[in-house]
Amino acid sequence: MKQFFSNIKGDAFGGITAGVVALPLALAFGVSSGLGPSAGLYGAIFISFFAALFGGTNTQISGPTAPMTAVSMVVISGIVAANDGDLSIALPAILTVFLIAGLSQIGLGVLGLGKYIKYIPYPVVSGFMTAIGVIILLTQILPSLGYSPKEDLEYVNQFKAQAEEVILENILKDEAGDGILVLEDFTETIDRASLISQDDIRKESEILATKTASGTVGALKVMPRALRNINWLELLLALGTIFIIYGFKRITTVVPSTLVALVVMSGIAIVFGLNYKPIEEIPSGLPILQLEIFTKFKLSTITPYIFTGFTLALLGAIDSLLTSIVADNMTKTKHNPNKELIGQGIGNSIASIFGGIPGAGATIRTVVNINSGGKTKLSGMIAGVMLLFILLVLGPVASKIPTAVLSGILITVGIGVMDYKGLKAIPALPRDLSLGPIKLSSEVLIMLVVLVLSTFWDLIFAVGIGLIISCLMFMKKIGDLTTEYSDVKPLKEKSWPDEKDFPEHLKESVFIKHIKGPLFFGSTSDFQQLYKQIPETATTVVLRLGRMQYMDQSGLYAMEDMIQDLKTKNVEVLFVNVLKQPRYMMERIDIIPDFIPEEHIYSSFNACIKGLS
Repeated sequence: MKQFFSNIKGDAFGGITAGVVALPLALAFGVSSGLGPSAGLYGAIFISFFAALFGGTNTQISGPTAPMTAVSMVVISGIVAANDGDLSIALPAILTVFLIAGLSQIGLGVLGLGKYIKYIPYPVVSGFMTAIGVIILLTQILPSLGYSPKEDLEYVNQFKAQAEEVILENILKDEAGDGILVLEDFTETIDRASLISQDDIRKESEILATKTASGTVGALKVMPRALRNINWLELLLALGTIFIIYGFKRITTVVPSTLVALVVMSGIAIVFGLNYKPIEEIPSGLPILQLEIFTKFKLSTITPYIFTGFTLALLGAIDSLLTSIVADNMTKTKHNPNKELIGQGIGNSIASIFGGIPGAGATIRTVVNINSGGKTKLSGMIAGVMLLFILLVLGPVASKIPTAVLSGILITVGIGVMDYKGLKAIPALPRDLSLGPIKLSSEVLIMLVVLVLSTFWDLIFAVGIGLIISCLMFMKKIGDLTTEYSDVKPLKEKSWPDEKDFPEHLKESVFIKHIKGPLFFGSTSDFQQLYKQIPETATTVVLRLGRMQYMDQSGLYAMEDMIQDLKTKNVEVLFVNVLKQPRYMMERIDIIPDFIPEEHIYSSFNACIKGLS
């Protein structure tokens, strides 16, 4: 408890700053999800506070994130569509799925499964993150243009005939449920149908129009109509927001550019009385418990989405633990992955009960917190309290924020969330796969499959297919290599026979590390522990790579990060007996020769000793 309050000043400033940074993103993610800005704000409040309190990363700030919101959109749109487009009826089921996700995360932490998250291959993560960016961009173009499908009368009228069919079908379903449907006599049905008004048909047509235009495919379908019906005021608000976000960063990073853009563009719209489209009204007062989760629970309603809830839990776990690694690197600490999952699960569970969307560890907000002085869990809790204060005091003001401004913010988020590192590496990765006469990189293929399927089909199935392909590719590669190199030894540090005569005067300054077996996504975590094995007296690290037959993209970047870290500490790195495939990979991204020149690569350990002497 004493340690908890050991950095009150720094934690207060870090938490307040992170909370302010989180505000525009929370509102934007809430609007994007389909539940409204209050849902994003509620999620940010409760997840930030409880994930910090019970989590395993001292400096992490949690809340709604782009990946979690993208998957949540799938859940929300699916359940709303199953309830005839009525959000109020669908809400209990939606929040129940979010609750399942939170409870699943707690279960993952209790079972100690946090350490297995590292086995997600890099190409799958890369394709998924890039897809999230593409999805956000495509779905936010319409609101940034000021186009709403349900407000396009010509487009809505196309669905009138279908709307009539849906209404009649619902009447038949209601009669069947009430036990008054008589196949020989449709008098009751006809009487009910005669009561259908044009207003009823219009409302149903609007629901169908909105549904058809939802998602990436729907957005592309109506894009020509949107471009012909641009609301120039909304477009200017969105473009102004984007310009400020990128432009203000060039002036200073002390004040978050996203917040500046939100305040400036919203201020212009409000002060000048512009005829813009505001976001939904944010309810005043404290968040209310959504007890309908329990009182109106129907297993049949959520059964199709139970797997999706579990997928949300896994995605949140990956997102949070990756952010935890970033925090560890910045603070030189070590997080507890299982405890972190429990904290995230508690936060998401509580958020769902109050109507908030799920979230995870947020990298940008965490970095802001650390840079602003946050060091303990108190900083994350203060961030949540700060957002609650904003809700209670500034809720009516926040309700006047233009929708186009939040769209502009989300567009920059979409651009930023893409994995440019992985995309830039595409031309350089080895083409190790043959599809007829065409040679492809297996890692690029996996990334592109996940990217395309996530963007235009289903996020969840895309990741599953990516994992299956990755496993099959890896098994084939390891099978081939095992046949060629049959004496693969387990990872255990032990001197090799040719090291017995190693000069005594070099033992304190030279650290020898043996890499045995493939360096791939499943072994990168162990490889990264190399930093802790190096004694402070060492000025040179010798990596013996004669038994490292294979290196994938995850291993490649782990090697790059390790060498860069050692270089910053003025520790020289030498390679001994680099095999063909790992060398080829390291040459693709210029580890060789930019970081490791040819004169630091030796064909044998004896030659290395001579070079050191």
